[in-house]
Amino acid sequence: MGRGSGKGSRKAESKGDAAERRADFFFRAEGPEPHAARKLEILKVHPEIKQLFGPEPMTKWTVLGTVALQVGMAWLTLEWSWPAYLAAVYIVGATANHSLFLAIHELSHNLGFKDVAHNKYLAMFANFPIFIAYSITFKPYHMEHHRYQGDDGIDTDIPTALEAWMVTGSATGYIDHTIRKAVFMFGQIFAYAFRPMLVKPDLMNYDGWLLMNWVVQICLFDIPVIYCLGLNGALYFLLSTFFAGSIHPTAGHFLAEHYVTEGKTETYSYYGPLNMLAYNVGYHNEHHDFPNIAWRNLPKVREMAPEFYNDLPQCKSWPGIIIQYIFDDNLSPYSRVKTQSGQAKTKAS
Repeated sequence: MGRGSGKGSRKAESKGDAAERRADFFFRAEGPEPHAARKLEILKVHPEIKQLFGPEPMTKWTVLGTVALQVGMAWLTLEWSWPAYLAAVYIVGATANHSLFLAIHELSHNLGFKDVAHNKYLAMFANFPIFIAYSITFKPYHMEHHRYQGDDGIDTDIPTALEAWMVTGSATGYIDHTIRKAVFMFGQIFAYAFRPMLVKPDLMNYDGWLLMNWVVQICLFDIPVIYCLGLNGALYFLLSTFFAGSIHPTAGHFLAEHYVTEGKTETYSYYGPLNMLAYNVGYHNEHHDFPNIAWRNLPKVREMAPEFYNDLPQCKSWPGIIIQYIFDDNLSPYSRVKTQSGQAKTKAS
């Protein structure tokens, strides 16, 4: 099985059939990740894509509006009944905070401003409604995910063997497996929060930026929110963050991006309407090929080079992939490609 259709792919294969994969096997691959090679091939044919490189000025205004929306909703819902309150948290709060997750993702690539420090400042501001400081911690782990996609023990986006065994390897049958996957999906934000620090604690930079992230978060947002809106106001932000990473339509991108669903490809793009709420992160092949192109220009990459993208397998629905993941016995935390090469991403100009 190929590690991606078309040019710039590497071979990937599983040990055994689908039933065996459900037991205890990841997909395995050899060679470097496919995106750097495809980027070079695309630029040979379409050098005009270089015009899309660089930051997006609209990002700061989108972040500002989303943060303002969340502060307004936290105040507005203070006296609401629990059913209406939880509905607002799930529909508005979780969607807004997930959008802010992806704003921080954009800014980790320095796509908000030309100046690196300005991107970090805006990321800290986008971090406010998430209520827990993480924007500075996120960046080094995400950069490793791009450089070493699929490398075992380096790419912390991949579930650990322990997670996979607990969800799938030790499951006693279909019902048990389905329930475990549903529970994992419900609380998957904790896996994404703690896995990187547990797998590669050495990537944590205990520097002034990390200290600033926590001091600014607590002193300029968390404490003022509790003082002005009380614990109910704080709860709005915390629940919004939890549901943003739980079983939520926008959270489907966690599965859609790199889970192997059709037997050979490890990165998938989604071109549906939820991209409007998610900084076009669904254009994920395009993003990995060109991580220096900001969200508003990612659709233009596909428009300029359709022959490289239109025939790649795609995810049709983020909510649909969540349902498929939970109820399809062949999908599990093992449905990820791990490379045995240990090779780093080839840097392309």
